[in-house]
Amino acid sequence: MNVGNIMLEILSPEKTIFKGAVSRIYIPGKKDPFLILHNHAPIISSIDKGTIKWEFEEGEQSLIVDGGFIEAGNNNVTICIETVK
Repeated sequence: MNVGNIMLEILSPEKTIFKGAVSRIYIPGKKDPFLILHNHAPIISSIDKGTIKWEFEEGEQSLIVDGGFIEAGNNNVTICIETVK
């Protein structure tokens, strides 16, 4: 696993939920789930209800969300979520 290849920031209206280096991010996309890896093509997409999961050196974390959007490019990913469960 190539840890630290992607800088991830997950934001809610209230606070920053996570900020750090990760190796992969699983996203519940509106049409289909998808995976963000190092050097992923630039993308802006909406997120459906479901679980976002990310892997990093210390292990993995996940977050159940009601929706939001993701912007990725140049190994930087920002996820803005509506609400957290």
